[in-house]
Amino acid sequence: MPIDAEKALAAPPRSAGITWTPEDVQLYHLGVGAGVPATDPHELRYTLESRLHVLPAFATVAGGGPPGVIRALSTPGIDVGLAQVLHGGQHLVLHRTVPAAGEAVATSRITAVYDKGGAAVLVLRTDVADPDGPLWTDEARIFVRGEGGWGGERGPSATRHDPPEDAPDRVVERPVREDQALLYRLSGDMNPLHADPGFAASAGFERPVLHGLCTYGMTLKAVVDTLLGGDVTRVRAYGTSFAGVVFPGETLRIRMWRRRDGRGGHGRVQVSVTAVERDDAPVLADTVVAHV
Repeated sequence: MPIDAEKALAAPPRSAGITWTPEDVQLYHLGVGAGVPATDPHELRYTLESRLHVLPAFATVAGGGPPGVIRALSTPGIDVGLAQVLHGGQHLVLHRTVPAAGEAVATSRITAVYDKGGAAVLVLRTDVADPDGPLWTDEARIFVRGEGGWGGERGPSATRHDPPEDAPDRVVERPVREDQALLYRLSGDMNPLHADPGFAASAGFERPVLHGLCTYGMTLKAVVDTLLGGDVTRVRAYGTSFAGVVFPGETLRIRMWRRRDGRGGHGRVQVSVTAVERDDAPVLADTVVAHV
């Protein structure tokens, strides 16, 4: 069997040093659509080094190494092709504000392998810390098509956050440039699915698709800019499920609902993201930004 769950779960954690610079942060911000208009003072916070602050979703690419999906495939006990793999979801917890430059150690391990029948689901957890302590923890859920059915644990049902029935507090639309995936991939995710038409066709797509984590970053930026006063330090956690693909050239419709949890001003924003040109086809689901 290409996935040996017992072996994958028994594999020791793998640690690696990571570093990043303000230029890495700026490149990531441009990759998720920052800098339009280029002279807007709000956008300059993402693009100008003298006033740079870091969108927390940058944590998913910090260090410039292979993304979590590809790191998971190099774990002992996992031998599958990249074309079988879909990124199912991402959850990020911030322990401190992400600095504009840093050196840290990232420690990753497979924490769960679930048998969904027609697919396997891998859960990859990565903890990142610098000399001052923990910085962030992220967890990637990875679907491997055609690798279920061995009789393993099915795992918990996904946590559902259906869009509220009341009108959203804000709705914004964000265009995805034709070259957006080509720019975003320079932050580390060089999967040919996002650039090579032939590879995309072999994976069952009519053309290259946008990185799910690019949509993830674009969405968080929209929430920060519209409902959190542009203050990236207010974000405490951010999770989503990838419900559908985005093609470069499309438009994201991002609906946002404010919610309070009743504890000292803490709150959350529920988000729904759809593709405008495909009759609001779902793109991100179960999406929540927790904040102060």
